[in-house]
Parts: sequence; C-alpha cells; structure tokens
Amino acid sequence: MNKKQQVILEADKYIRSVPGFPKEGIVFKDIIPVFENIEYCQKVIDVMVDELKENKITFNKIICPEARGFLFGVPLGLATKAGVVLARKPGKLPLPGTRVSYELEYGSEALEISKDSIQPGDKVLIVDDLLATGGSAKALAQIVELSKAEVAGVLFYVELTPLKGREELNKYKVLSIVPIEAY
Repeated sequence: MNKKQQVILEADKYIRSVPGFPKEGIVFKDIIPVFENIEYCQKVIDVMVDELKENKITFNKIICPEARGFLFGVPLGLATKAGVVLARKPGKLPLPGTRVSYELEYGSEALEISKDSIQPGDKVLIVDDLLATGGSAKALAQIVELSKAEVAGVLFYVELTPLKGREELNKYKVLSIVPIEAY
C-alpha cells in the first residue's frame, strides 16, 4: 500500500461529520482532528507534496484561504520552499488589495489579499482543506488572475465529489487527496 492509499484509508479516523453545522441541511466535514495527530498530518503533507511532483505542478507561491486552508498552506510552503499568501475575510488585513466575492453551499463570502502579495508572473498554487462547490477556490483563482499571475494548480485534502465543485474549476489542474463519495 502506498502513502496516498494509507492516508485515504485512515481519513475516516480524522474527518468528523457534523450534521446541521453551520446550518440545518449541511453536514460539515471537520478536519481539525488531522492536526491533532502529527504522524497522520505529516503523511497528508507528504502525499500532497508527492502529488504535486507527480503532476509536475511548479509554483513559487501558495495562496490559501482562512482559516483551515492556512493549516495546509503553511506546511506545504515550508516543504516546497514557496511563499504563502494568506487570503482573509474582509476587514482582517492591514493593507487590503484584491477582493473577490463568491457563493458557498450555505451563503456568500468574500476573500482578499494584501495588494503586494502576488506579483505579475507569479505561478500560484491554490490550497484548501476541502472542495465542495468550488466557490472559494474559484474566487482565489480570480484573485490570482486579477493580480496578473498564473494559477499553477489547485490542491485539496478532501473532495466532496457529489457536489461537483471540480466542474467549477475545469480550466485548472485540480488535485485532491481524499475523495468522499457519500455526502
């Protein structure tokens, strides 16, 4: 069994399903337990790095949304020697710059980055914890493109395949580690 197969096999121990959060009808996938087991967390990061290498995705920056995207973006930045751009909710940055609004499966939101975080010509990897409808990743791609940079690829720990978020991102190379078929 390879490392990716091990991560997928063990994922059920570290992904909690929370019905009715943040609102009725949603089954929230809580990935916080991933970070409570450092051995499993390290395996996840190693598999992500391997997936990027196998798919020949090269980048010099990683953009990740608050808050759970940060948890994968920073260790990936360290592992790949890439700069990490933190995309925040409005009002959280001292020097806001580019902002994009988007729809979630349960509402709407916006993300923004500081005006000088991404430079024209940067090759940027989008990293988040979970792909559901694709709204936040698509917003991050818009931020990258508005910054005159290139989206090198999009990487998720979990993909809720029934929600078809991958279709929203079809012009990009999309990778996910743990597919969840039943939602």
